[in-house]
Order: sequence, then structure tokens, then C-alpha cells
Amino acid sequence: QVQLVESGGGLVQAGGSLRLSCAASGSILGIKGMGWYRQAPGKERTLVAHITSTGYTKYADFVKGRFTIARDIIKDGVYLQMNSLKPEDTAVYYCYANASGYDYWGLGTQVTVPS
Repeated sequence: QVQLVESGGGLVQAGGSLRLSCAASGSILGIKGMGWYRQAPGKERTLVAHITSTGYTKYADFVKGRFTIARDIIKDGVYLQMNSLKPEDTAVYYCYANASGYDYWGLGTQVTVPS
């Protein structure tokens, strides 16, 4: 079992920045990859960024050049640095981890960018 707790969401003006953090606990040695999905009202949950245990990263096209995912060694998790935020980035952001063949999810953190 892996437990995930997100933090860092909030309201920010367009063009601003936020940093989301995800702290992992439990069976973290089995984690092969972690990342972030987001879900806007009325839309499906969509991959934002992913990082493997070896450091390989993958980004959705709509965040390339604006968002950066990296491992957080102190929290045994990951963080997502979000720059140049746009109103369309408004969503609930969920941290996930793939460990031992299972996907684990956090409860999500709201990011709001007013238009």
C-alpha cells in the first residue's frame, strides 16, 4: 500500500506560478513511477506529467515548456512546478504512483486560474 498526500494548490492569476507537492508513504520502495493527472469539471482525468524511478519524464503537450516534474527526495514523492498558468489549467490535480502493479491516488488538490 502507498499513501499519497498532495499540497500546494490554490488560486493564482493567469501567468503566475504554483508548485504542487505529493508526499508518499507506505510501501514506497516498490514505486516504479509517479506523476500528476488533472480533471476539469465535466472532463475526463488527463495525464499531466510522469516521472519514472530512473528519472525519465513525460509531459502532456499542453504543459510542455511550462510545467516541470521532479522527484522530491525529502518527501519521498514528487513535485510539479507550474509556470505561465492559464485559465484552462483550472482543474483538480491528482498525484498517483504505480507500485507493484497497482495505481495509487491522492485525494487531489484544486488549482484555479481565473480568466
